[in-house]
Amino acid sequence: MNLETIKQPIQKEMAEFEHRFRDAMRSRTPLLDRIMHYIVKRKGKQMRPMFVFHTAGMCGRITDSTYTGAALIELLHTATLVHDDVVDDSLQRRDFFSINALWKNKIAVLVGDYLLSRGLLIAVERREHDILEIVSQAVKMMSEGELLQLEKARRLDVNEQIYYDIIRQKTASLIASCCAVGAKSSGADVQAVEQMRLFGELAGQAFQIKDDLFEFEKNLNTGKPTGIDIKDSKMTLPLIHALSNTSTSEKRRIIRLIKSSRQRPEDVAQVIKFVNESGGLKYAAEMMHKFRDRALEILKRFSQSVYRQSLEQLVIFSTERRK
Repeated sequence: MNLETIKQPIQKEMAEFEHRFRDAMRSRTPLLDRIMHYIVKRKGKQMRPMFVFHTAGMCGRITDSTYTGAALIELLHTATLVHDDVVDDSLQRRDFFSINALWKNKIAVLVGDYLLSRGLLIAVERREHDILEIVSQAVKMMSEGELLQLEKARRLDVNEQIYYDIIRQKTASLIASCCAVGAKSSGADVQAVEQMRLFGELAGQAFQIKDDLFEFEKNLNTGKPTGIDIKDSKMTLPLIHALSNTSTSEKRRIIRLIKSSRQRPEDVAQVIKFVNESGGLKYAAEMMHKFRDRALEILKRFSQSVYRQSLEQLVIFSTERRK
């Protein structure tokens, strides 16, 4: 199973969406237009627009509102990525230089602001106020989730429930909005929109736990500890579970290694080894599958169709992907 196969039922719509999205990114300011071109050429998997279109197809039909919703979400998502790279001082995005690496922070922040405003204007100009409200709520939650994570990273006092609150707001809220927007744009009733919002939230939490597992799995397979999240003192589910099931002295030792300002590769390797041997990876994988299965259960309430099948495959792909 790959994304091209999953995309098949909406191939025509995705091609039309890409054309409309490129038009939405254009600017009369030469520098801005050059940066927009750079972003468009290095777009990701576009899983979020796929969630929008498949949901609309499953719940009713794909309409002009569906295209508007997908463009709004992709513009706001791209804006948050540009801003995140500034916040995290990250110089790479999808194996390419980030905007702030090439054009510095001031321009990167302004580019993110431009993308946000373009998304908002598209929705307002087309009078898609319901869709704008859904997506604006997601952006609010994403900001709150990011701030909650930053606050907790200072003290490393994140328990499992706080972790779920963080990923629900920071990551899952946007995928939830994709599915709610898709349902709303198709003319679905309030109940169907809420069911699809919950489906997206559960699928988004499974997606984030998979991301948490990547770092540990990659290091275990290659023997080369990078430990990006560990170096940033971000508490992920495998680490939280491992720390909650060890002695007080061992917990203190591991937290000292994580907090150390002179963190060495061997320190990161020790933390990764501790998490693996404490069952953190196994537990996180189990929880990921629980969220995934709850999301798939919601889809069973809808009539069977190629769109529903593709949504099922998209959720499974997001938890089984290798990168």
